[in-house]
Amino acid sequence: MTVPGHQELRVAEAPMKRGGGLRRKSKVAGGKRRDEHQMVPDATFTSYYGRPVVKASPWKADIPAYLFMGGVAGGSSLLAAGADLTDRPELCRVARVGALMALVGSLGALVHDLGRPSRFMHMLRVFKPTSPMSVGTWLVSAYAPFAGLAVASELMPTWLRRTRLGGLIDATATPAGVVAAVIAPTVAAYTAVLLSDTATPTWHDARGQLPTVFVGSAASAAGGLGMLGPVREAGPARRMAVGGALVELVAAHRMEHAMGLTGEPLSEGTAGRLMQASRALTVAGTVGTLVLGRRRTGAAASGLALLAGSALLRFGIFEAGQASARDPRFTIVPQRERLDARARQEAATRDVLRG
Repeated sequence: MTVPGHQELRVAEAPMKRGGGLRRKSKVAGGKRRDEHQMVPDATFTSYYGRPVVKASPWKADIPAYLFMGGVAGGSSLLAAGADLTDRPELCRVARVGALMALVGSLGALVHDLGRPSRFMHMLRVFKPTSPMSVGTWLVSAYAPFAGLAVASELMPTWLRRTRLGGLIDATATPAGVVAAVIAPTVAAYTAVLLSDTATPTWHDARGQLPTVFVGSAASAAGGLGMLGPVREAGPARRMAVGGALVELVAAHRMEHAMGLTGEPLSEGTAGRLMQASRALTVAGTVGTLVLGRRRTGAAASGLALLAGSALLRFGIFEAGQASARDPRFTIVPQRERLDARARQEAATRDVLRG
């Protein structure tokens, strides 16, 4: 039998005794007892024909890659601006080039997921403040020119640097880098809002902590990327990597424990393995940074571990959301709990008014 909302009461299989049916004792005249059959066994609740209530996102691996590289780009622009203003040219170069490469990779993954480059341009025809995708598209579009202008001074050939145009590019690199750094935190964080604004249970219920997790992860990855450069100027990168990793680990731990049932996909199956690997790499990279960060080989190994941990975090959260959408339990049980809580609150309010 079905009820509105595409819910179904399904008869649970129960062990049958001789004669069929479930037996129970009941009193009869004279105080004697006889066996009776329970004609309708206890029911268990599932969704309509066991099908998902929420349709899983059609997104593929392009999207978690887009989330990761966008975070690396944003964090690297912040690091590059700080290195530029504190006269660390080698660290500035590594961070600026890293930001450009991550930005290009991020946009490439997004366009590949969209199918045609023109679809990205179509999103710029309107601006919808209520749409995280629309806002994010405009943020990336505003960030990209300044990040590109900042890195142009690092990549232009020597002959161009001697010309008037080269001098102009050099003069605008620092202001452009500062503007990119101002926009960068929103580029790193808006993707968390993009996920949590969906109906996917795990993503939606993570909305309280997910932006903090993504920002910490972006800082950890950007710091790890900066540690791949010369060690003598990588002090800010090491501090950024350790600080970001600690924020990520603490926020992710709080997020998983605060979510309740919908946090289970983060620790189960493929998503659970990805999240465990992410934590292990992030912890190893953090310890390596603190212990071996001033040595060339140790800094490079720690930086790569932090980058890999940040990437696996995005893939783990993405896969957990997809798993929660495929299992109707993660949609229905929280809904029923919210309805029950609302009913109790209304009953308590009525009691107060009557009293």
